[in-house]
Amino acid sequence: MTFELVFGTLIPFLGTLAGAACVFLTRKAFSSLIQRALTGFAAGVMVAASVWSLLVPAMEQAAGMGQWAFLPAVIGFWLGILFLLALDRMIPHLHQNSSQQEGPHIQLKRTTMLVLAVTLHNIPEGMAVGVVLAGWMAGDSGITAAGSLALSIGIAIQNFPEGAIISMPLRSEGAGKGRAFLYGLLSGIVEPLAALLTVWAAGFILPALPYLLSFAAGAMVYVVVEELIPEASAGEHSNLGTLLFAAGFTVMLALDVALG
Repeated sequence: MTFELVFGTLIPFLGTLAGAACVFLTRKAFSSLIQRALTGFAAGVMVAASVWSLLVPAMEQAAGMGQWAFLPAVIGFWLGILFLLALDRMIPHLHQNSSQQEGPHIQLKRTTMLVLAVTLHNIPEGMAVGVVLAGWMAGDSGITAAGSLALSIGIAIQNFPEGAIISMPLRSEGAGKGRAFLYGLLSGIVEPLAALLTVWAAGFILPALPYLLSFAAGAMVYVVVEELIPEASAGEHSNLGTLLFAAGFTVMLALDVALG
């Protein structure tokens, strides 16, 4: 089971690694249209994962509460929202294609703040992977190995454009390939760390698993609404981001149903 745990937590990180490695293939950054399309796709994957891999299992596990089975999901969801809101206020960061710093006004390099922005929303993704793995390891939660694998693969798919969107602009601005790749890699390293920490914590509080699942869902939805959807819709009007959102949603939905 140790192998499955390590493998499951590393799959999403491999997606970031592959995206960051794009700097070795080309110097030119993605166009804004492609960036919006990829961001829309990532948002769709995250929303579908929040619903099918996290909120639905949370309510299924609380089925014994009868008509109140929704309560753990609602409470956990809002705790996740408020947790990300707090991080958003506490960590200085800068979103892609934005010149306005968020969080505390600390003098940091633009590249550092861009990496912090991606790192910020990689935390809930790592937590989501970790809590689903913890549920599977518990054995009686109804979460299957295939279901946890589906979530890990889905997060890895949406991590690919994130790694590229961080590394490629740095390369086009004159940064060396190795440095640009490293920054992209660093933005994703928090995911396996957050996943392992969540697995460890969940092992002590398994009765709270429905709350943890919905907590991760709330944190991910916060990232989608606060960051990804605005980025996918920014600039010249285009429906491409919306269409790719739908594509990402259906890909994650299909993975969850087919493997879950």
